[in-house]
Amino acid sequence: PKPQNAITVAVSSRALFNLVEERRIYEEHGLEKYVEYQLNNENVILKPGPAFYFVKALEHVNARLLELYPDDEERFDIVLMTNNHAQVGVRLINSINHYGLTIERFCMTGGESPVGYLTAYLTNLYLSADSDKVQEAIEAGIASATMFTANKEVAYSDTQLRVAFDGDAVIFSDESEQIVKEQGLDRFFEHEQLNENKPLAQGPLKGFLEDLGKLQKKFYAKNERLNCPIRTYLVTARSAASSGARVLKTLRSWGLEIDEALFLAGAPKGPILVKIRPHIFFDDQMFHIEGAQKLGTIAAHVPYGIAQKYHKS
Repeated sequence: PKPQNAITVAVSSRALFNLVEERRIYEEHGLEKYVEYQLNNENVILKPGPAFYFVKALEHVNARLLELYPDDEERFDIVLMTNNHAQVGVRLINSINHYGLTIERFCMTGGESPVGYLTAYLTNLYLSADSDKVQEAIEAGIASATMFTANKEVAYSDTQLRVAFDGDAVIFSDESEQIVKEQGLDRFFEHEQLNENKPLAQGPLKGFLEDLGKLQKKFYAKNERLNCPIRTYLVTARSAASSGARVLKTLRSWGLEIDEALFLAGAPKGPILVKIRPHIFFDDQMFHIEGAQKLGTIAAHVPYGIAQKYHKS
């Protein structure tokens, strides 16, 4: 599809494939040895990385869309966006072809930052294993997250893309989180009830949730609601009775549906995510990312909002 019609998801090579050993060689022996290793192993297929099953699920959605709308270009376009040098490209192409992935657009920046290219490609979502590049992309206004590998192997649905989002500082702004951190929970509950009918400002991942919603509506229009290959989840530490209404009313004001909303009132998110088995879970707090990882969920850290200041300190 043409970039202006597509939902462009840019994925780094370390997010798509497991390059832990290659990264070690690069860090310990330098760039020349790294490139030499990749050239010597270019027929050795890379193992899946943290974004691999998410990309597979995007491609399944594309296949279903093409069946229903053969002439429509509004579907996912996956771009490999890597700061690798072009010499490493053959191994990446061999691995992509081995797994039958449809990734035709490559951007290999030879050590330069990919962020300028992300803008040129009209990127809707950028996933990388490099937190500095993700931070740079977020600051440039691009929905981005740092990918973390799960600590356990789990089976993912191959017929339904499942995407789980935290609320504050992910779908929504960090306005409410600022009050929690600076003034405490009681003041937060009071603030949310006073502002129940005032929609929250948007967060960095709101646009991607919107993209998923647009595609879901295409399936609903063909009477495929019960068989929709996309399912979205809100997994929030908020309490339903004391601060949930504002969240649901905000989504309604944006014209967005979320399939499942789980209000955990501060309980750990990991056990709930085990039940959902999302292909990706977005959260702004490393505490939740680590809890999800331990129980086998592939988590993506969104470095946005006030929680980052507390995480760094």
